[in-house]
Amino acid sequence: MKELLEAGVHFGHQTRRWNPKMKEYIFGERNGIHIIDLQKTLKMFREASRFVSDISAQGRTVLFVGTKRQAQEAVAEEAKRCGAYFVNHRWLGGTLTNWATLQKSIKRLKLLKAMTEDGRMEQLSKKERARLDREMKHLHQNLEGIENMTQLPDAMFVVDSNAEEIAVKEARRMGVPVVAVVDTNCDPDVVDWIIPGNDDALRAIRLFTTKIADAVAEGRNAYQQSQVAEQKSAEDQALVEGVEYVDTSAYEQYEKQEGDYVEGAEAQVEGAETTVPPDEEER
Repeated sequence: MKELLEAGVHFGHQTRRWNPKMKEYIFGERNGIHIIDLQKTLKMFREASRFVSDISAQGRTVLFVGTKRQAQEAVAEEAKRCGAYFVNHRWLGGTLTNWATLQKSIKRLKLLKAMTEDGRMEQLSKKERARLDREMKHLHQNLEGIENMTQLPDAMFVVDSNAEEIAVKEARRMGVPVVAVVDTNCDPDVVDWIIPGNDDALRAIRLFTTKIADAVAEGRNAYQQSQVAEQKSAEDQALVEGVEYVDTSAYEQYEKQEGDYVEGAEAQVEGAETTVPPDEEER
């Protein structure tokens, strides 16, 4: 609660800009500004974090989205820290709903990077290099955080559902659950996991983004540990099965040969005992 207060999470928008659907999350107003009920924020923030952690603990993915200036740095840094995907500059229309087209753009970016690394770019004219360099920078800026995303995310964390209206609509259309910081001017009905709070202040955005990233990291760690445990269990089981079904034919053959050898030796001893030496026969 102290962190929420210090970050200014309780400050909403001007009362004249409010969305009536946010009424249940508003504590009151002060100097023409709505004050958000932090008791509800804390409860719903914990629930949203738990959901994100559970998703990650199943080996599933989370996409961070925050393209407004105040959110760009925090979204990129925290998503990278926890190993999540992110969009922090421009949301390209169709990112979720037109997956095939997005993949073409990603392939184009990877091709341009490869051309730069292996020297093919140097073989082009100066004008052509400049054009391709601009294209690569543009693609990198928009696709950096989703360059390695091979399928739709399993959940999406959004800073300011109003600013990311297109992203939220695409997620809802594709059945991707949305966790979002929702200010007093937003529509909470379009969000699955609501976090009522200030979505403009830098400290508030950093706090929300950091805690969600912590939840993702916690879930990923639990998933990795479960994978290690499952692998060890499988290896132990394979070892047990290997012992149960070990090929004993070579050992049985060895025992048979040993038995034949022993029987042959015993027969020789018996023959030696019953044979009378020639001098004894003359006597």
